[in-house]
Amino acid sequence: MSTLAKNKNDSKIANKRATDPFDRLILEQGLRAQQVLLSDKKLDSLVVLLNNGMILKVALSTYPRLKKATQLQLNQWELIADGIGIRWNALDEDLSIKGLIKESALNEALHQLQNNYKQKLSII
Repeated sequence: MSTLAKNKNDSKIANKRATDPFDRLILEQGLRAQQVLLSDKKLDSLVVLLNNGMILKVALSTYPRLKKATQLQLNQWELIADGIGIRWNALDEDLSIKGLIKESALNEALHQLQNNYKQKLSII
């Protein structure tokens, strides 16, 4: 699937490839959330399985409505837009897999930087 754009010279809609690499993965290559594996308030974790087998993990506390939710409310999720997002109706909260991928990648990079920094300090 490609994004659509209007041609400036006429009123026809033309196919245009997504320029954002995340949009390419989702819109053109069909990356989707397959299932929420864990939404646990005590562990402060949201774990999502993607249709390519990868697993995303983010902290629930990153999202204020999810942080304030009860465990029962957290368990009442549904995939939306064929897996492009996750919705909690009772909380009026929607998360896109694009945002979850970015948050998960940012957390992983930060974790690696912190561990690398601590290791270098212990050597000195």
